[in-house]
Amino acid sequence: MTDASREAIANLEARLVALGAEIAACRACPRLVAWREEAAAHPPARFRGERYWARPVPGFGDPAARILLLGLAPAKDGGNRTGRVFTGDRSGDFLFAALHRRGLASQPTSTRPRDGLELRGAYVAAAVRCAPPGNQPRPDERDRCAPYLDRELAALPALRVVVALGAFAWDAALRAAASIRGPLPRPLPRFAHGAEAAAGPFVLIGTYHPSQQNTFTGRLTPAMLDAVLARALAIAEADRT
Repeated sequence: MTDASREAIANLEARLVALGAEIAACRACPRLVAWREEAAAHPPARFRGERYWARPVPGFGDPAARILLLGLAPAKDGGNRTGRVFTGDRSGDFLFAALHRRGLASQPTSTRPRDGLELRGAYVAAAVRCAPPGNQPRPDERDRCAPYLDRELAALPALRVVVALGAFAWDAALRAAASIRGPLPRPLPRFAHGAEAAAGPFVLIGTYHPSQQNTFTGRLTPAMLDAVLARALAIAEADRT
């Protein structure tokens, strides 16, 4: 890597760190603020005594990422506890194992920040940054959070593929693409596992969310997620040429 490349990466990292600090300080949605703090004050027995993050959760990963994995929101005892999206919960266990199999993560598990996990060519974020009651953000909460995703996408200049983990993330990615490039053609592409669509400057790929509801029932299997990630890698690599 040249000195110019190192400097460019350092500038991107600084921009993402600054944005992350701004996200973490947000208190724009009173219902979500109350819920995330209530979850921290009354954790389940297995996490009793742990200090919860209990703030909005920024995205994280490689500033030179060509693939972004977009979820719905942090889990109340996952990202809301650890401060890193998909970290410390079963959905993250499933997701990071798949990223590791495809060479996009340095290790297959992630239990807390600074546990050695590094993403390679990938970035992970959520459409809504606070854990919502019932895992269901309201439309006004979704809309207040949307500019953060827009700015994160703008801070990842190498990004070419967005993998939407579920229908909520698919719709959020379409809205973000429209904010970058203007209105998208109608009708808007519909979510399905394995669906692909042009979304502004990105290719959008859908997959079922790696929730326990989906993975325990076999609606989403490791092979299914591996296939989606393989397709994302193929698109990202083809775009280099």
